[in-house]
Amino acid sequence: MINIRLGLKVQILAGLITFLSVIGVSQYQFLHATNKPLHTQQKNEQHQSQDSSVFYSVIDEWQKYKYSVNGKSILEPMKLPNTKVSFNANDLFFVLTNTRKYFQDYYQKDQNISRNGLLVSQGVKVEDVLKTLDFMISTLREDMKKNRPPRLQDPNFINANFQVIKWKAYNPDKPEQKQLRITKYAVFTHPGSHTKTSTYNIPIYSLKDNLSTDKFYTKYTKQDVLSGIYEPGGKEFGKVETLAYLTRQGLEEALMQGTILINFTDGSKGFFNVDRNNGISYIRGVRDTLQKRYWYFRPVDQIKGYGYKIDTKISIRPGVTFAGDVLNIGLGRVVLIEYNQGQNKRLQMGVVADTGGAFLPNLHQLDYLAGVFKNQTEFRQYIRQLPEYASAYILVKK
Repeated sequence: MINIRLGLKVQILAGLITFLSVIGVSQYQFLHATNKPLHTQQKNEQHQSQDSSVFYSVIDEWQKYKYSVNGKSILEPMKLPNTKVSFNANDLFFVLTNTRKYFQDYYQKDQNISRNGLLVSQGVKVEDVLKTLDFMISTLREDMKKNRPPRLQDPNFINANFQVIKWKAYNPDKPEQKQLRITKYAVFTHPGSHTKTSTYNIPIYSLKDNLSTDKFYTKYTKQDVLSGIYEPGGKEFGKVETLAYLTRQGLEEALMQGTILINFTDGSKGFFNVDRNNGISYIRGVRDTLQKRYWYFRPVDQIKGYGYKIDTKISIRPGVTFAGDVLNIGLGRVVLIEYNQGQNKRLQMGVVADTGGAFLPNLHQLDYLAGVFKNQTEFRQYIRQLPEYASAYILVKK
């Protein structure tokens, strides 16, 4: 009897030890799954592709794990429809070339662009993206040199030379959404002044180079900035440079679109692009004036897209540029959107060469750079011809 009781006690103790060990291992695995640093996630992407697993870890703009998705339920190989592809050859060549040069110049410095992203579930890596850009650039260059129609407009040429991967929207908030939402952004021209006036009384600021390592600007919301902290008498006066004065509407549109063309009252004009923000995330669904995120600007020579620093940003053009999720979809991915325009089906080609706070993460939306407009009325009239939702395809060189 004593031996039986002793045996039972030993079994119970052994079971308890095993149970606690399993709990401890599970907690360790959970913590490491939800707090992976970027380099670990990159290794995990590659490991997953080798062992045929299709799950991908989605991260946000602060490199934090958000959720996992089954890549093969979002991306599916297929053929392109038999419809001529639309794009301006010179503009597409310009954006493709500038995007490829960004990879060449900053691949070692910008860890974001070394991510394979969701396409790794289809066996596609960054090297394949670079081959795609190189092939498209050389093809367009040859066609333009010979003054012939671009072969990239021919769906048969595309199907013969590229993997065509259909991208189905993944929206955790709207699981029924299958097509990508296509929003539109623009550069607006706004009147402004070099000096403060009764009309133009909202400043846009630039961070001074000699204070670039001081993160003082991350302490303040947009509302703090507009309260006058950088103006004479303000507690941070002298720490930033005033670039221009706008109306409040002009400021909000500049913050939302990323680039603004200011026509100054003295007859001069200039492009200004967002440089660094205050580290506060953009909140979807919150009115623009209530957003706490704030951007500091720099003068630029033309419209700029993605770049890890202001002086590295990619020069882009309307009609062939998409802003998207550069961390999870990836920079330089060539995308075709398919939609109906009246009775006709259209295929529009562009490059993911820009991003924004609303796209990190975002597997269900692209933002189409529509052009340069005088006002919202002109902009809205133009985008009526463009779709709200579209089927999307990513091209990868075979």
